[in-house]
Amino acid sequence: MEFIDTHTHLSDEAFENGGDDMVRKAIEAGVVMMILPGTSLDEMGAMKSLAARFPENLRMFVGLHPTELTDNPDGAIAVVRRELESCIRYVGVGEIGIDLHEDAAGREKQMRAFDAQCRLALEFGLPINIHCRDGLDETLEVLAGLPETPRGAFHCFGGTADDVERIRRVGDFYFGINGIVTFKNSGLRETLPAIGLERIVLETDAPYLAPTPYRGKRNDSSFIPLIAAQVAQTLGKSVEDVAVVTTASARNLYSLA
Repeated sequence: MEFIDTHTHLSDEAFENGGDDMVRKAIEAGVVMMILPGTSLDEMGAMKSLAARFPENLRMFVGLHPTELTDNPDGAIAVVRRELESCIRYVGVGEIGIDLHEDAAGREKQMRAFDAQCRLALEFGLPINIHCRDGLDETLEVLAGLPETPRGAFHCFGGTADDVERIRRVGDFYFGINGIVTFKNSGLRETLPAIGLERIVLETDAPYLAPTPYRGKRNDSSFIPLIAAQVAQTLGKSVEDVAVVTTASARNLYSLA
């Protein structure tokens, strides 16, 4: 079986040796490709360096996380544009969106930055990877105000079936499912049937949100099969089916060769 981790911060300073060991560990677990999301300008160098060391297995998004906009969002977004114009092959714009849990006071700034980065994605023909925490109303408002709806996925989705329905009124998005689905009291398992296997992509959000039985410990991409197993059990599918469908979805959404 082959899996893809569509959102993993393996270049994070939480990992020793620049993340190399964690990439090798994931490959041994059957995770043949991993996507490194952009969150800030400061992390670009480490992310590019790690991706260059594993060109067959790593891909990158570029973008600014809503809590990493700096005091000059327009200038930072100009850097994102230059990255998209460069010879580097990014497979999406992300991790972008709205986070009112961490920064409720930054609502308007976040919405403007999200709008601008969505428009960059449309201009360059790329999907978006959406961070949405306590900000679904604002996220959908921005998406609905665009000249067209971009392709993309809601990263780290933990919402309800009603949230899925609201999102689908705006666009036919995918939903990134990670270790939260394995947590004992998570309501996400009740939401999975409303999403359907065909619109699920797997992710870890490593080093955060390690699945059970590793909850509370450092997460890494090798745990993707544990997430797949829980999705399979919840939907009454085989793990092989989950691997095949979610891998195909990730390749289709992010044009992964």
